[in-house]
Amino acid sequence: MRLVLSVLLLIMCSLTLKAQVLTAEDSLAAGLVARSQSTVLSGYGEARYSLDTKQKNATASLSRVVLFVGHKFNNKISLFTELEVEDALVVGQAGDEDESGKGGISMEQAFVKFNLTPTTYLVAGLFIPRLGIINENHLPTTFNGVDRPFLEQLIIPSTWREVGVGLYGGIAKLPGLNYSVSLTNGLNSSLFSNGSVFRNGRQLGSAATGMGLGLSGSLLYYFGHFRLQTSGWVGGSTATSKRVADSLQLNHGAFGNPVMLAEINGQYSHQAWNIRAIATAVSIPDAYNINKAYANNTPKSAYGAYAEAAYDLMWAKHQGAKSFWLFGRYEYLDLSAKMPSIGLQNPANRQQYIVGGITFKPIRGIAVKADWVQRITGEPNPDLIITPFPQRVPYYTSNGFLNLGIAYNF
Repeated sequence: MRLVLSVLLLIMCSLTLKAQVLTAEDSLAAGLVARSQSTVLSGYGEARYSLDTKQKNATASLSRVVLFVGHKFNNKISLFTELEVEDALVVGQAGDEDESGKGGISMEQAFVKFNLTPTTYLVAGLFIPRLGIINENHLPTTFNGVDRPFLEQLIIPSTWREVGVGLYGGIAKLPGLNYSVSLTNGLNSSLFSNGSVFRNGRQLGSAATGMGLGLSGSLLYYFGHFRLQTSGWVGGSTATSKRVADSLQLNHGAFGNPVMLAEINGQYSHQAWNIRAIATAVSIPDAYNINKAYANNTPKSAYGAYAEAAYDLMWAKHQGAKSFWLFGRYEYLDLSAKMPSIGLQNPANRQQYIVGGITFKPIRGIAVKADWVQRITGEPNPDLIITPFPQRVPYYTSNGFLNLGIAYNF
């Protein structure tokens, strides 16, 4: 907690700015900066096939299609929007016996950007704070593997967006050092769940309730072929009125029942090599009270890390215009590292993932992917199993998955 607060204090005290940071996600809206037209259409998407080798079952899905629409009002003010459809079908066709689909429609981002100076900007609306590697920069053509890394699904819940304001800039006296600080709405602890920490408690700008606020900040440093970042988030999770919170014996206010997250990551990219690593930890000090109110087995802490190395076999001939990446990644997660006294520990939340595969990019903006995922966990706690045998699907502590995917962005 002290580390997170120290980072946030340093960010808020840094007032001398140098340069904006452009990520691959900004490529969706690069036309707003480089081109003369006022409105830009862009987008990305991905489809996948996954084979569960133990269950002898497969799934195929159009995971997501995102449409970006941006508008440049003038050189100072621009609008950025992303509309996402997940898993293809949201509502069945007329006459179908089952009218509901498995997918969903949501706004991934919708914010106005104000260029305060040529080197700093403010955003306001629904936006994605700079946390971790994938959250802010989540184009499917920019990471290896058919799925996003598991750490950045289960601990840093990408893509995590909320309603608020954010300030981005750089520090002139230290070239390459950039910062961000943002204030958004908080979380909803009634929706926390075992095995996904606070992921289900994100409110995602959907009529967020309660007085809870979220304060986040990051320091990002570029030097040579390295990109180093540390970031933190602290926010309240009592998404209800004071009267209801009092009846549930939950703390109220902007940072009532706080959730704290800290992460540090680094990337090295030069010619044929790309290496990245990240470590993160979450603390929920009032997990006892949350469990007493909602009985959702919220952990007091969770942590995880991963490291990945990738090599481009086609670099010598194509210098990135066309690429064929071989990669390997190891992840370790403990999603319930510490439980409150009224919680139930679940060894299945101690997880390892060994991932290896390829990413072929015939041109920029297209990625064809294949990987193998070996998942290794502890045995599930039988006290947490609701569906008894024989209806319960067998659980394998070691299981392999073959995944194929294709992704695009333009």
